[in-house]
Amino acid sequence: CEKGGQWQQAFALFDSLPELRLAPDGIGCNALISACGRGGQWEYALALLQSLGRLRPERTVLSFNAAISACGKGGQWQPALVLLHSMPQMQFLPDVVTCSAAISACGKG
Repeated sequence: CEKGGQWQQAFALFDSLPELRLAPDGIGCNALISACGRGGQWEYALALLQSLGRLRPERTVLSFNAAISACGKGGQWQPALVLLHSMPQMQFLPDVVTCSAAISACGKG
């Protein structure tokens, strides 16, 4: 679902996890954020990132990278930079991938 940009199907699968008695993990959540980005749904990607701050699994640098990339794919450089600059306040250090995604977002905005 992620690679094909099938974000609706990714959400459906994610929503069905409790019925299967499965709990979402960080890998699945990050894949869902990426699927939203590939599908041009940067707003959903940001909402998912925000919800990971309140739920388990917790967000990781990979979560931020996926959300920043989603913003870039949506031509939204400003939210991408807001995320980048907010990471240290939330105890996350941007890595090379984070910075590359933010630079790419600026180039597309």
